[in-house]
Amino acid sequence: MNRKLISSGSEFEAKVGYSRAVRDGDYVFVSGTTGFDYEAMTISNNVVEQAEQCCKNIEKALLAAGTNFDHVVRVRYIFPDKADFEPCWPIFNQYLGTARPASTMFVAGLMDERMKLEVEVTARLLPDPL
Repeated sequence: MNRKLISSGSEFEAKVGYSRAVRDGDYVFVSGTTGFDYEAMTISNNVVEQAEQCCKNIEKALLAAGTNFDHVVRVRYIFPDKADFEPCWPIFNQYLGTARPASTMFVAGLMDERMKLEVEVTARLLPDPL
């Protein structure tokens, strides 16, 4: 299987030199993704709204690569403020509750102070239909 690069069109990808996601072999690796609405280049000040947009951004990348949230095997959450993690649990459970991937949460600074979270996932490709 060939390597496939997936772009969201975010200005950050071109500036830094990375892809939103990379499909390689049986896996899809989605870069750390924030709650920016990449079409409007806006971001909510509300952490739960950012979590929802973040998951929508990840879902778009997963679908473009040939998989979906049900096939996520690994998730990493990064929050500048650890108190912001728990309010986002219902959103994460909505998107990841079926897959129940291995998970880690970090507390760390992010590139832009407006960003309240960043999420990275690894997923398996959807099985080929018979």
